[in-house]
Amino acid sequence: MKLSVPGAHRIPGRPVRTGRISTRGATAAVAGLAVAGLLAAAAPAVSAAPAAPPVAKRPAQSAPAALAAPDIPLANVKAHLTQFSSIAAANGGNRAHGRAGYLASVNYVKGKLDAAGFTTSVQQFTSSGATGYNLIADWPGGDPNQVVMSGSHLDSVTSGAGINDNGSGSAAILETALAVSRAQLQPAKHLRFAWWGAEELGLVGSRYYVNNLPTAERAKISGYLNFDMIGSPNPGYFVYDDDPTIEQTFKDYYAGLGVATEIETEGDGRSDHAPFKNVGVPVGGLFSGADYIKTAAQAQKWGGTSGQSFDRCYHSSCDTTANINDTALDRNSDAVAYAVWTLSANSSGPSGEVFETLDDVTIPDNGPTITSAVTVSGRTGNAPAALKVGVDIKHTWRGDVVIDLIGPSGTAYRLKNSSANDSADNVIATYTVNASSETANGVWRLRVQDVAAQDTGYIDSWRLTF
Repeated sequence: MKLSVPGAHRIPGRPVRTGRISTRGATAAVAGLAVAGLLAAAAPAVSAAPAAPPVAKRPAQSAPAALAAPDIPLANVKAHLTQFSSIAAANGGNRAHGRAGYLASVNYVKGKLDAAGFTTSVQQFTSSGATGYNLIADWPGGDPNQVVMSGSHLDSVTSGAGINDNGSGSAAILETALAVSRAQLQPAKHLRFAWWGAEELGLVGSRYYVNNLPTAERAKISGYLNFDMIGSPNPGYFVYDDDPTIEQTFKDYYAGLGVATEIETEGDGRSDHAPFKNVGVPVGGLFSGADYIKTAAQAQKWGGTSGQSFDRCYHSSCDTTANINDTALDRNSDAVAYAVWTLSANSSGPSGEVFETLDDVTIPDNGPTITSAVTVSGRTGNAPAALKVGVDIKHTWRGDVVIDLIGPSGTAYRLKNSSANDSADNVIATYTVNASSETANGVWRLRVQDVAAQDTGYIDSWRLTF
């Protein structure tokens, strides 16, 4: 996990694009990078998930029976960590970006995947005057328009071998990928795994990948799962609270073990899920803690030592193979496999007619409400009980923003409240609204208000999916 969070940036003035409203059943092109649509999940009247552009309607497919996820052998995961440790020892004590130890780590992982039947590719980028590498591995088969993608950063800091940060995540997804091969898994969705470079320099590798991924390809991403530090020596069990389907999948796994979880806050925005989340890709993941201090309540719940950080060797030379809690690593590795098997088992992508506006509308700082309109026509009857409201709002402090959907009847549906604790930027989410009492045709409005001072933003676009 990288050391610091980039500061929020104010949005400079920019020309307003020529407004246009489109009515379309969105289409998704099949391209070289196969990335994919979201697992459908039951939702309450209003729920939120990171937004992805709509994809084409597809005929119903019969999904293969879901197979139970395998137990990931802890000994195999630890064997990969031993290899990462040996690589670091042979290359100046680390596996950092631009150093020989990092490229040796890429070659080790690639060799395992190539031998297991994956199609691998190495993506190069430049950062801090040195060449970096992302390793991407695709498992043959599955719907190329729906991909479950799992990733971990493979680089360490320069001060040590980086065995927990992030050999642990890298080893777990490697062994999960090898388990896919051993099982000759034939999931409904396509499986992709990624090992990112230069995360410790500011998510450089994953940002490069996302920024160079065509918009049409982003629309195909079913979900990106991130695993960064999952074997901390004084561990907690933290689950990302981003996409609700992915979040619930991990919670279900831990509930089956009788292990309580907490929402992950320490690393929010500080690892490789952030570039995906920022462009509307559904994300989720696991974390066992870094330099935050374990409370007495957490120690009672999970064991370990209260008053001590989750990982005392975070970003230090002592982040060695001795800096791993076997129980946490074992549980989290099995959770990785459970999520990959579960989320890839059923092929179900969003479909339906889409009505959207791409007009930019400025949101006054600490000012009155503003609205943006979408006109729906050509529908029959009422809106659905699961109307999808995709929102893309660029803002320097999303906690200030209150959002409502206003139906043709004038009824307001609250999508998002303000929160002093919500310190991230931008609102890129899809909300599910029970609008079955509304006539579908008519003018729908997104109403937005900034309720506190010193931050700026605008509605970039929003859409209704019926």
